[in-house]
Amino acid sequence: MNEWLLDSDPAIRRQVLRDLTAAPPSELAAEQARIVREGWGAQLLAAQGADGRWGGGTFFPRGVGTFDTLHLLYLLGIDPASEAVRQALRPVHEAARWDYDPNLRFWEGEVEPCINGRVVAIGSYFGQEVRAVVERLLGEQMADGGWNCEQENGSTRGSFDTTINVLEGLLEFERAVEPAGHVAETRLIADVRAARRRGEEYLLERRLLHRLSSGEISQPRWLAIGFPYSWNYDVMRVLDYLREARSQPDDRMTEALDIVESKHDGSGRWRLETRYHDQLSADLDEAVGQPNRWLTLHGLRILGWAGGSPTH
Repeated sequence: MNEWLLDSDPAIRRQVLRDLTAAPPSELAAEQARIVREGWGAQLLAAQGADGRWGGGTFFPRGVGTFDTLHLLYLLGIDPASEAVRQALRPVHEAARWDYDPNLRFWEGEVEPCINGRVVAIGSYFGQEVRAVVERLLGEQMADGGWNCEQENGSTRGSFDTTINVLEGLLEFERAVEPAGHVAETRLIADVRAARRRGEEYLLERRLLHRLSSGEISQPRWLAIGFPYSWNYDVMRVLDYLREARSQPDDRMTEALDIVESKHDGSGRWRLETRYHDQLSADLDEAVGQPNRWLTLHGLRILGWAGGSPTH
């Protein structure tokens, strides 16, 4: 299986080497450097317009605009310290103003926590200043522990879709800021971690899929797996987040883990079941119904973390 996964773009190769093999740091660094020069990462960098944006906009056009492209570069694991990446990021804050309010610069975020969660994840990974967005998200956590983009419209309950975006952002922020060890940052990290744990409990209390009130699966679309992510929650995405966030699985994840394991085919590969973007600035081999390297990588590392393995 690893041979099929490694016969691919440097972005996949690096994560396979990191998560499924015992590759040394020097090999991982060399593979990450290739993402800037070759394949999908290089294609995305090359698609940046002369005005510093991608696709001529910030949030729109979806899939090829600045926001989605930077999120994809983050998911690919491109080297944030490379000069090519630093050069691409320099104009973004001023050039990529938010579509609904041109007074808001990119790293200041916008109004919806599902978007701001990804702003925090992207900004933290690329070394940008996003503390103000983090503090806003902490203040927007709801009584049940979740987040919801519809809170301003009267919603009183969290949303799975919004919550997963915020949790991913808070975890990335912790990773970026915690090593500095400053007193003020230590306090902020403690608040972030507490909020993140409450958010995880919101999902785990519902066994990652169910309504707390009726026990029904709230959204059947959460069972369909896809990549790269947009705002959408799905069963594989949340388990891959929890793999990153927790040292071991929780019994309340059992059903979701069983669902993910059941989705691999006879050869131990996972197929793309849905697409979250109609277009991207790089072809990630997203054929619905066909074996997908990204999902196979995610499935293998989730089950490895959980102590299971696909049947071949």
